[in-house]
Amino acid sequence: MSKIPVTVITGFLGSGKTTLLNRALRSPRLKSTVVIVNEFGEIGLDHDLIETSSDSVILLPNGCLCCSVKGDLVITLTDLYQKRLRGEIPDFDHIVIETSGLAEPTPVMDVLLTHPGIKSAFVPAGTLATVDAVNGLHTLDNHEQSQKQIALASHIIITKADIQEPCVEFLARLQALNPVAVITDARSADVEALFRGAPEEWSDRSLGISLADTAAGAHASHRHNAHIKRFSVVRDHPWSLEMLRLFLDALATNAGPSLLRVKGIIHVQESPQYPAVVHGAQQLMHSLAWLSKWPSDDRRTRIVFITVNHDANEMRELIEYVERLSSRTRLVRQSCEKATAT
Repeated sequence: MSKIPVTVITGFLGSGKTTLLNRALRSPRLKSTVVIVNEFGEIGLDHDLIETSSDSVILLPNGCLCCSVKGDLVITLTDLYQKRLRGEIPDFDHIVIETSGLAEPTPVMDVLLTHPGIKSAFVPAGTLATVDAVNGLHTLDNHEQSQKQIALASHIIITKADIQEPCVEFLARLQALNPVAVITDARSADVEALFRGAPEEWSDRSLGISLADTAAGAHASHRHNAHIKRFSVVRDHPWSLEMLRLFLDALATNAGPSLLRVKGIIHVQESPQYPAVVHGAQQLMHSLAWLSKWPSDDRRTRIVFITVNHDANEMRELIEYVERLSSRTRLVRQSCEKATAT
């Protein structure tokens, strides 16, 4: 049975998430979509404001999608899937999770990528972030959560452009925070296509590594986005499987909550035809997986990091240390094997 795609829609308070979602739900193609709403406040209202022809809107307990309700999200997704299998609820082929305006989507990705039961039944199908043209610059300047929402999105949707056209500085800020996201004006957006996006696939674009990223990461150090940093590490030579495992262990041990997201494609010596892929958020690392083929002719190891107050040089130094450790371990092993042979 195919995995069920899950689309996440995020965006700061008042940025137009519910309005955009209502537009999408009017499409007949989304009639088999379940919407999970998470609100921050004593009384939940957004689920009452979502226009839908069925009882397919579920309200999670109050609170942002963080540690306090991640367990509730797991329970909700599991319950939905099991009831679908037993035929106790109408069939559905897609789920949309609308986060609180004060939340960022990392905890949702944690659940989708790391929970054994969830990742076997569901698959991420994109993260949409709404940002309004009227208040967007002010929000990005004053609210780190808004910066995180933009930095982690696969699609950025600009709302309220009919009230105020997006200025050049605003667009530049969005591009600086997330150079690989698709930026769309809500007025012309194909919302059905946005919400019915295919499961995320590995590609050069999805990694989003450019020469500018590898050279200096100038965009990530923009004075307005000082807390959110996006940088990448590229290696021309393959890693051994041992080196890869050491790297994952070191990352889980040293990065912690400052690591919003890591995504990489790894050239492994022992399996040059089948690249390894790594996913992670904060200290939670998705189990190592393998692609059936390289997505392009570029066979370098490429890893993208999105961090909060975690310097790119520190991460590169960590990787270089692990590379030296792996090299010394290999030399010692070879020396011992040589001595045994003689």
